[in-house]
Amino acid sequence: MTESRRPPQGRLCIWTGIDPAHELDFNRWYDREHMQERVAIPGFRSARRLAALDPGPRPYLALYDTDDLSVFGSDAYRRAFSNQTEWSLRNFARMRDTQRRVGALTIEAGEGEGGALAMFVLPPGPRDPAALRALLGRAVEADHVVRATLLETDVALSTPLTAGAPPAPADALVKVEATRPEVARAQAASLAGTLGVPADAVHVFTTLWRLGA
Repeated sequence: MTESRRPPQGRLCIWTGIDPAHELDFNRWYDREHMQERVAIPGFRSARRLAALDPGPRPYLALYDTDDLSVFGSDAYRRAFSNQTEWSLRNFARMRDTQRRVGALTIEAGEGEGGALAMFVLPPGPRDPAALRALLGRAVEADHVVRATLLETDVALSTPLTAGAPPAPADALVKVEATRPEVARAQAASLAGTLGVPADAVHVFTTLWRLGA
């Protein structure tokens, strides 16, 4: 399990659907402009795109990792967020049911990245960090699991991306990464059950591509 006295790593999660009529342009924009643009911001380490394996209203997930949460308050990030390209604005308008979360990875177990990622939302409420750390630590001991993380949503930083989207609550995201989708799903479902979250709230993704260190 990763232990560090440095501030926890920051992460931006964009989980979204897209108007099917514009899905090709959406993917072109992400693959040819937006990922590169964000990784160029000082403090951003990497960007990763994933696609859901099951049908649902939000089939795309983008993850951006930063040195820490202070990056999202930097002048460079503010300039990028406030001065979107025309291509970006067109695609933001086409996105559907978008959830934007910015938060800190307060628990990290294991290392690396898996080709498959299973995720569920842990609702707002009191949390036992020691118990969660133990649960995620046991999850990465399973065969084919390489990493498990807890992202705690920072409400103030999680400004909605699209007009009319509700503000993010003080929830958290539990993610399990593995080399096999069925293992990621099973381990995440087990964690969800232990934490009182329905198994059908687990969403599984496969990595499309990654940019960065």
